[in-house]
Amino acid sequence: MADKYYISCDLGAESGRVILGALGDGKLRLEEVHRFPNNPVRIRGSLHWNVQGIFEELKRGLRKVAARDMPVAGLSVDSWGVDYVLVNDRKPMLSMPYHYRDSRTESTYAKALENVGHELIYDETGIQFMPINTLYQLLAEVDENPEIVANTDQFLGIADYFHYLFCGVGKAEVSLASTTQIYNPRTRSWSAELINTFQLPESLFPPIVPSGTRLGQLKAELCAETGLPEVEVIASCSHDTGAAVVAVPAEGEDWAYLSSGTWSLIGIELPAPLINDDTRECNFTNEAGFGGKTRFLKNIVGLWLLQESRRAWAQQGQKLEYAEINRLAEEAEPFRSLINPNDARFLKPQDMPTEIAAFCRETGQLEPETPGQFARCILESLALLYGEFLDILEQIAGQKISKLHIVGGGSQSKLLNQFASNASGRIVLAGPVEATAIGNLLIQAIALGDLDSLEELRYVVRTSFAIDTYEPQQTADWLQACQRFANLELSE
Repeated sequence: MADKYYISCDLGAESGRVILGALGDGKLRLEEVHRFPNNPVRIRGSLHWNVQGIFEELKRGLRKVAARDMPVAGLSVDSWGVDYVLVNDRKPMLSMPYHYRDSRTESTYAKALENVGHELIYDETGIQFMPINTLYQLLAEVDENPEIVANTDQFLGIADYFHYLFCGVGKAEVSLASTTQIYNPRTRSWSAELINTFQLPESLFPPIVPSGTRLGQLKAELCAETGLPEVEVIASCSHDTGAAVVAVPAEGEDWAYLSSGTWSLIGIELPAPLINDDTRECNFTNEAGFGGKTRFLKNIVGLWLLQESRRAWAQQGQKLEYAEINRLAEEAEPFRSLINPNDARFLKPQDMPTEIAAFCRETGQLEPETPGQFARCILESLALLYGEFLDILEQIAGQKISKLHIVGGGSQSKLLNQFASNASGRIVLAGPVEATAIGNLLIQAIALGDLDSLEELRYVVRTSFAIDTYEPQQTADWLQACQRFANLELSE
């Protein structure tokens, strides 16, 4: 059988990639055709995404694909969740979309919880409470920009917005819609209760479509501009974590996943939402997965801690590659300093190493002093947090977890993988690195009839990519560290 070709446009908080996938003989091959930085811009004190710049970079990548003269069948975009673009039928963008780390939601978040309460919001959505969620962004939009909202036909999540630019069809793919905290996973529709309670304009909310929906053909003007034929634009899983979980090379039912990158998303796959008092109190989230499955997970800070520390060191004239940072961490003293990565101070710090040192000082620990000590502190602390949440997941869902699949960019850190196994007492299976792009590409294959099922898709992943195995080591030392970690206090 001749190879089938698909394009994944994979947008992350740090960078974007255009990846060409070739499926043939039961295996998937990847080629990264174009990579570009995704730098937010600060304008008059507010943080925004440069979506025009992203669109130009995506088109540059498509031109590179077209130059290869492959018979491409499909194209799909995935991105982070919660952020959006406002559009109407005359203007493809009414204002620059805000970055989820912008401070505008702090007041609307507090006010919403005070006026409406956790119970109603969680019962309607099953989504964990975070100030960055779309609900609180839209409330800020209505308060601060009523004239723009009045002229808006609909909001579109980031990946869905680029689908709209590519083919002219504005739809909300369900995995991305489910991150908003305005989607009801039981009714599989927007929450009319919350829309009414918060008096949000109903007209803002686009139609929701399932993962793997064929939206339409690439616009003729873009075919002319890029040199591509009229490929089909497909809403695979528009949410990057949704796509990554699809590509977890798992078998059986005793496994959890960790999508490891800027954020760490740790969870299990369930047949239906799990929404009750216990899951609300533990602040777990129910996001839509491919084929009607539920991604029951916790969204926690991830390698953002290391990324921001690296950025701070670079500003001080000490530029370090991640390989060097990992080497220095491996050589550093174990358990010298620990932090709780979920502490609020680490979400939007001015200087990450300064905040980490302050946490350690305030909790009576030695402060990290070198990049190796900081990195070791971060990686050990993340691993301990993973272990803690796996135990909670096992208890709250009543599902045995003996294996943790780590996918995404963070799966390249052998040190973090081993630490995660040590801290959790579970086998860690690391890879594939490009899980998000793989999920994106192979959902396209299902949508176009080239694969039959999620099971077949995961079989292709297992046969196409190397998976590294880690088993627990130094368990006594890690048990002591777990007890110490449990006593660390968080600031609100």
